[in-house]
Amino acid sequence: MRNQKTETRNKNGESEKQPAHWGGVFAMTLCVFALIASEFMPVSLLTPMAQSLNVTEGMAGQGIAISGVFAVVTSLFISRLAGALNRKTLLLGLTCIMALSGAVIAMAPNYLTYMTGRALIGIVVGGFWSMSAATAMRLVPVHRVPLALAIFNSGNALATVVAAPLGSWLGSVIGWRGTFFCLLPVAIVAFVWQLLSLPSMPVTRPHVGAGNVFMLFRHRVVTLGMLGGGIFFMGQFTLFTYIRPFLEAVTKVDASAVTLILLVIGMAGFIGTTLISRVLKRGFYPTLMAIPVLMAIIALALIAFSNQAAIVTILLGLWGLISTAAPVGWWAWVPRTFPQDAEAGGGLMVAMVQLSIALGSTVGGLLFDHHGFQSTFLVSAAMLIIATVLIFLTSRADASAGGHSSHSS
Repeated sequence: MRNQKTETRNKNGESEKQPAHWGGVFAMTLCVFALIASEFMPVSLLTPMAQSLNVTEGMAGQGIAISGVFAVVTSLFISRLAGALNRKTLLLGLTCIMALSGAVIAMAPNYLTYMTGRALIGIVVGGFWSMSAATAMRLVPVHRVPLALAIFNSGNALATVVAAPLGSWLGSVIGWRGTFFCLLPVAIVAFVWQLLSLPSMPVTRPHVGAGNVFMLFRHRVVTLGMLGGGIFFMGQFTLFTYIRPFLEAVTKVDASAVTLILLVIGMAGFIGTTLISRVLKRGFYPTLMAIPVLMAIIALALIAFSNQAAIVTILLGLWGLISTAAPVGWWAWVPRTFPQDAEAGGGLMVAMVQLSIALGSTVGGLLFDHHGFQSTFLVSAAMLIIATVLIFLTSRADASAGGHSSHSS
């Protein structure tokens, strides 16, 4: 029986005796770090970028929206477009595009070129994240896959701690263009490390096409869950994208204080990311529901105490603690809901999250430019409450479908 199991795993390329390529895991983690830093760097540099490119802060924020749109399209279609291309070659190609994106943004003479650079980073985000679980399964034995994914996510968490305050500080020292240039050497190191440490990963079986991915929506729990998660991330980024202009124009703090507050958000987020798994074990759906409720309360409190820097700092620290931990919960929802289709479910989740970031930062930018920060924060709070209701309905649908135990079987 044991031999039979091992034999089956061998045919699938997932034998427990397969060598563990931990160097490849850490190389990809560095790539994740550079990727997340690149994706959200504009959040901490929105004001100087807008001034330099002669656009409003809302328009500069659309750079996050455009990367989200391209990430959505890429995550849904990359398996089909890449076809039989060796996955190592594909990952190395994506890393090259990431380096190119940093260079294009750093040298952008106008808004259109800046948006082109942001579109390139979106392609990398969509491709990289939708392949992350499948790649982890090929780098390490099957029982070590959760550890490999946790290491990938540590790169994500570290980037959320470092990227915004470091970007803000570097922006004040060497300018926003110099800050984006700093991503180039990191991308080059990630490329060389992956080149040396990743094994060849030829395609061994047909991948689920984009058409089949949408078939997952036949299940009520998938439709409600994806809607709940989507509106949650939309609510989060409606507010979070415009933190810097809010702090500068409304709370009236200087550049060094902005850097400090962004560091507080990042450090709180890192703590939240390390603690969330324990909380999820105690109550999975109650935790997913509590997160948007608390964030909605914080959004409203930020309106009430907008001109009191100390209270705003504490509130944003709490926001970071809760919001940065939220994706861990949603990524745990994927294998729970798609035990047989984790790759397809993962691609769908990447698409949903990136679409939500794109829509949220667009809505937030339009409101911020035309109706002020209060409307941006109120709409964010409303979306977060709607997300809570949808997550509650998801938990009911999950329970009526047999719950976690039947999904796992």
